[in-house]
Amino acid sequence: MEEPGFWDDADASSHKMKELKGLKDDIEAYDKLEADYDEIEAYIELGNEEEDADLAKETGELLDSFIKDFEALRMKTLFTEEYDGDNAILTLHAGAGGTESCDWVSMLYRMYSRWVNSKGFDMEVLDSLDGDEAGLKYITFQVTGPNAYGYLKSEKGVHRLVRISPFNAAGKRQTSFASCDVMPDIEEDIDIEIKDEDIRIDTYRSSGAGGQHINKTSSAIRITHFPTGIVVQCQNERSQHMNKDKAMQMLKSKLLILKQEENAKDLGEIRGEVTEIGWGNQIRSYVMQPYTMVKDLRTNEETSNVGAVMDGEIDNFINAYLKWRLEQ
Repeated sequence: MEEPGFWDDADASSHKMKELKGLKDDIEAYDKLEADYDEIEAYIELGNEEEDADLAKETGELLDSFIKDFEALRMKTLFTEEYDGDNAILTLHAGAGGTESCDWVSMLYRMYSRWVNSKGFDMEVLDSLDGDEAGLKYITFQVTGPNAYGYLKSEKGVHRLVRISPFNAAGKRQTSFASCDVMPDIEEDIDIEIKDEDIRIDTYRSSGAGGQHINKTSSAIRITHFPTGIVVQCQNERSQHMNKDKAMQMLKSKLLILKQEENAKDLGEIRGEVTEIGWGNQIRSYVMQPYTMVKDLRTNEETSNVGAVMDGEIDNFINAYLKWRLEQ
């Protein structure tokens, strides 16, 4: 009899191939950096000899590209936790504030979509619900790519928006909140016992935003775990059975992370990131008026270029968070 959580040969082989590809990509990235470094040195020497302004400009562009690639590779060295290499599942929930908060959820979803595209990762909507007038009440989506969870675990918590409301005829400033929950999509079987009497499984008709991404002809699944109050939902697989399997795997992943957090010495800090969606609990503030500023309240990382952030440029916040976690 297999031990609980034991991978079969196919799972083990797939995991090893994924790990091997990751190592190969890292080696290729390092070799490219080394070659680029030598090229920049040659350009600098040539530029000094010829005093060519165009050559100096080209060298500067090469240096900017080198620094960007170097930072991307250096960031990977900060992935030190067990599930950092896994794919990630994110759920965005609107806080109090009705249409404003629902619109904020859709803005955050767009931000993460842009970031996913910039990384060359894939995204799949698993479940969603439209707002009554605009935006989304919630959306759950999976991000597939190397170290997706390692990157995106930084986003777990409450996000606060301050702007002139497009839904307010008086043009007043409005504060909105949305929560982001992040968990790893753990591929192997998770050795966590879930008793039948501890859960309720509901089926419902698939609906909500997502267009072609949502299979509206199959039955969606919602699982409620009574001891913890955790609720997971999935409506995007091809069958009710597949939706149930995906939802159960999501529940096990959440319970595993919850167990690890409860065992952590810095429990208060970790759990403090998933609190009531409102004042005083945010991890990051996005201010669009009367000035522009995005600031992470854990790391103090900030930028005034809020437009770039909303277009998916969040690596500086991710990088700062990973370094901050190592120091805790």
